[in-house]
Amino acid sequence: MILIGISGSTKCDWQIIENESLILKHSTSGINPFFHSEEEIADTIKKIPQVSNEAQKIEVVYIYSAGCGSKSRQSVVKRALSYALPKAHHYVNHDIVASALATYEGVPSIACILGTGSNACYFDGDIVRQETPALDYILGDEGGGSYFGKKLLNAYLYKRLPKHLSSAFEETYKVTKNDILESVYMQPYANVYLASYMKFIEEHQSDEYFHNMLTKGFSLFMDLYVTSFTKYKELKTHFTGAISYIFKDILSEVAISKEISIGKIIKEPIDDLVSYHINKHYQK
Repeated sequence: MILIGISGSTKCDWQIIENESLILKHSTSGINPFFHSEEEIADTIKKIPQVSNEAQKIEVVYIYSAGCGSKSRQSVVKRALSYALPKAHHYVNHDIVASALATYEGVPSIACILGTGSNACYFDGDIVRQETPALDYILGDEGGGSYFGKKLLNAYLYKRLPKHLSSAFEETYKVTKNDILESVYMQPYANVYLASYMKFIEEHQSDEYFHNMLTKGFSLFMDLYVTSFTKYKELKTHFTGAISYIFKDILSEVAISKEISIGKIIKEPIDDLVSYHINKHYQK
């Protein structure tokens, strides 16, 4: 029995596989060792149906999580796994690796994440390589949900949002400046809070203001991440994550303007990742 999870900061998708058969699909809140303690991560894992009841049967766990770009952060998740599933073998890596594995088509390519945050890598089937580091929501996450949420709140609070959008925002959320500042600076998981405003942008994406905002954000992401790979024009660039999927038309427009060839756009790559691991374990 194998447990596989892909986690962004907002949501973690899980599947349990036994003898090539899907036993369970489940989603929990996201896990990220930058924001969650070992105990919190362990509690999240224990709440997965069948984990607490059949923990002895789970032999291997693969977790690909946001915030796991360093060995020290991976160790936080590994210790959490040792609490929740002490008898299983644990493999922990960054969620960009899951994106690379899930989109791989047998030839070198670029894999990107546009979800709550953003990231990209080159993958040749063996080695995952990055040219531009992911800097997370305060310093980076260009093109991700937290980035656009920050842009929206910035424009609203500075009274730079067009009047019709500002009125719609106030009607939808009924939040004050103090409410926003409290959530961003005093409450945990500010990146998830910022990204929650993507629903408003999605509902008004046909408006010229947001179309321009999305175009500039995706353009910045591609300039920073995709074009950093010297042969990007010769490769397909794949995307995973809700932001890339919801706004795929605008994303495609930007890619075409930069001579970037888009391959797969997958909202939730868990199924493709599980297929990769089934092939790895059972099709030898």
